[in-house]
Amino acid sequence: MKKILLSILALSIMVATLLHSGVSASINDEYLQIHFIDVGQGDAILIIAPNQETILIDAGTTAGGRTVVNYLNDLNIDTIDHVIATHPHADHIQGFPVIFENFEVRNVYAPRVSHTTLAYRNFLTAVQDQGLTIKNAVAGLELPIDGIDAVFVGPTRTYAASALNNWSAILHITHDEQSFIFTGDVERAAELDMVNMYGDDLQSNVLKVSHHGSSTSTIQEFLNVVQPQIAVISVGRNSYGHPTPQVLDRLEDMGTNIYRTDMNGTVIVISDGINLTVETER
Repeated sequence: MKKILLSILALSIMVATLLHSGVSASINDEYLQIHFIDVGQGDAILIIAPNQETILIDAGTTAGGRTVVNYLNDLNIDTIDHVIATHPHADHIQGFPVIFENFEVRNVYAPRVSHTTLAYRNFLTAVQDQGLTIKNAVAGLELPIDGIDAVFVGPTRTYAASALNNWSAILHITHDEQSFIFTGDVERAAELDMVNMYGDDLQSNVLKVSHHGSSTSTIQEFLNVVQPQIAVISVGRNSYGHPTPQVLDRLEDMGTNIYRTDMNGTVIVISDGINLTVETER
């Protein structure tokens, strides 16, 4: 992974109401677009690269999957070039079968860890029904997408089968002077492993906060190297206390601008390679 620039020449934040299509008409097709789709308590992130290739990281629950289908239809997307299932928990993968039913999927990436749940079995069946095989998402694997550098920085090693969150496939993207990291549900042990392996190369202007803001994640050592200017928390109504005050305090102490899908709805981050713009549904 190439050395990431630590400074931003300019950073502008604009909050606007999304159009019915789910995306602002002001977005230039040549920009990098990151759509943190509001799927309630779960994750679903659509990335549109400058060359118009698409990446979908997770698809939420079954209801979340239907939300993603409608969102992508509104954007006139019919093909997903790269699907990433970060780890086998239902709030990240249960929505994938309806995604595979409605879109052509070209590549699927997931960590090499299995689960016994129906949600995971249905995900595997959906992949098989499209005649695809799952590529092993592991630190160092790059996605061949023109216009951006996209590389997995986790998982860095094998973890106990019971520690599914630490198996999360973690993608880091660099777009000229802007950088982004998408952390799944990774927890303390795996965050420290990434810090030890990559150090300051983890720096990211935009952080997808891990595990919906759980206190198990987003530790200070990790934040010290990531140094995010923007943090997005994908979260819905829940009984877990997500996002926790500890995580919010850590981010606020760093001067990070925090967006939450439970409060802001869908969040779109747009990069022209130098500047960032943020648009929110509410």
